[in-house]
Amino acid sequence: MSTFVIDASVAVRWFLDSKDEQLVDQALDLLDRHEKGDVEFVVPDLFWAELGNVFWKAAWKGRCSPSEAERSLLIMRSSKLLTIPSQGLLQQAFQIACDWGRTFYDSLYVALAAESRNEFVTADEKLVNALGGRFPVKWLGSV
Repeated sequence: MSTFVIDASVAVRWFLDSKDEQLVDQALDLLDRHEKGDVEFVVPDLFWAELGNVFWKAAWKGRCSPSEAERSLLIMRSSKLLTIPSQGLLQQAFQIACDWGRTFYDSLYVALAAESRNEFVTADEKLVNALGGRFPVKWLGSV
C-alpha cells in the first residue's frame, strides 16, 4: 500500500464545487483509491487549520454555505487521517523554507514527506516546480 502526504489543496477538491476547481477528477480518483484501501494519507497537524481556513473562505466568498463548509470539515475530521505533530518537523521545515524560498507552511508538508519517506501530493504546481526535483513532491495532476 502506498502512503501519500496530502495538503488541503487536495482535500478541498473532494468537497467544493468542481466548476471552480481544476484537478477535481484526479483528487476524487485519489480519494477513491484511499477508500478502497489502496493508498493511505498522512498529514501534519497544520493540515487541519489550513483545511478549516479554506472552507471558511469558501463560505465567506459564497462558494458554499457555512453549513456545507462546516459539514465538509466534520466529514474530514471523521476520516481519521493519520496526523503527525509538527513539532518534530520544525527544524527541517525551517531549513527547507530558508534554502528554497518557500513558505514555512508548505515546507512542513515537504519535511513530513522527506522524514516519512512518502510522496507529498499537492495541487500547487508552483511548489512542485520549485521543489519536485529535490524532494518527494508530486503534482496532483500526475498521480
